[in-house]
Amino acid sequence: MAKFDDTRSYYRATAHAAPSHPRLEGEHKADVAILGAGYTGLSAALELAEAGYSVIVVEAETVGFGASGRNGGQVCSGFNKSMHHVEKVVGSEGAKVAWEIADGAPKLVGERIKKYGIDCDLKWGYLHAAEKKSQFEGLKEDQAEWEKWGYTGSKLYEGSAVREKIGTDRYVGALWEPGAGHVHPLNYCLGLGKAAHEAGAQIFENSRAIRLDTGDKPAIHTEHGSVHAEHLILAGNAYLRETEPYLFRRLMPVGSYIVATEPLGDNRAKTLLPTDDAVSNCNFIVDYYRLSADKRMLFGGRATYSGLEPNDLGGFVRPRMLHVFPELDDVKIDHVWGGYIGITVDRMPHVGRIGSRTYFSQGYSGHGLALSNMCGKILAEAIKGQTQKFDIMHKFKHPIFPGGRFRTPLLTLGMFWYRLKDALA
Repeated sequence: MAKFDDTRSYYRATAHAAPSHPRLEGEHKADVAILGAGYTGLSAALELAEAGYSVIVVEAETVGFGASGRNGGQVCSGFNKSMHHVEKVVGSEGAKVAWEIADGAPKLVGERIKKYGIDCDLKWGYLHAAEKKSQFEGLKEDQAEWEKWGYTGSKLYEGSAVREKIGTDRYVGALWEPGAGHVHPLNYCLGLGKAAHEAGAQIFENSRAIRLDTGDKPAIHTEHGSVHAEHLILAGNAYLRETEPYLFRRLMPVGSYIVATEPLGDNRAKTLLPTDDAVSNCNFIVDYYRLSADKRMLFGGRATYSGLEPNDLGGFVRPRMLHVFPELDDVKIDHVWGGYIGITVDRMPHVGRIGSRTYFSQGYSGHGLALSNMCGKILAEAIKGQTQKFDIMHKFKHPIFPGGRFRTPLLTLGMFWYRLKDALA
């Protein structure tokens, strides 16, 4: 699996100053040990530390190194599956709890930004853009489902009205929602880490786990030290890899890539996204984009399933941007980077427990910024004895990806079919 260099990341270039944390050395004990200093792990650490638990977070690289510091910054609402699908799995009463989770996830991000004074360029407003009439019909169904569950305030745009929201002729319609938006994801993660640390959680960086104990005596072992705890949380998502085989077999790391243009200036930026909303299209393999605080176009997409990094990331993504905004042909690309998101077979988050003392959450399938924060909180609540939300999420069973050692080429072939379907349908 490629590591993906993030030194050209726009987020790294504009990250706020953050304290470095020491390497884990020697033996340590805690009530809860957490592997991974991204949204999931830091969210759990914050909740537990504020509740008086002793917490140690162990990170292989640095805070926000993985998807939490590389993603598109889009604060999505809901799950990657409809509530109709959710209700079929957990029943009508369980679906009410699941909706609280999905609806509460972006709200939790907003609440934490406000409570802890996290400077991360939060903007509310999100557009789902349809390139085809069939997709627009699907958006109408989405809006009807939202209203059934009490999520109101969304608006449908069709035909020429779409250009009032997105300066392109690519889309036949769009659905706007008020309860989702966008942030600077790395600065949000750094702020979350600062809040957890100030609440009493210890964070160790540059401390890669070489062995895990997930039985009755949970522990994280690194090259230079170890943490023994009453409870263990595994929060590495796609970056955990083979460290825990049970989770690895149920997760597929998918490469996703983003370019950031040079600053466009207020006037030009406003012609592209007049209301500064985050946008994603409705294809199976999505394009997603937004404006940064300094008016750059941040455009992501072109997912890969092979585990190999394209030789020219800019050349890989830029054609997709020009497909939507051909007038940006003269614009310089200042930053380009990639990273991994984790997907599950059914695209629902995988939340559960190994044995009685090791908890985990992974596989947010493109909705990770908000859901990882909520799932981290759910894991913390479960450790504290509040298991209602954990029990509902645990009902979603996640099969192993088919193909065993050959699953990557098989999935790559499958994704080729979906690309053809997006292009031809």
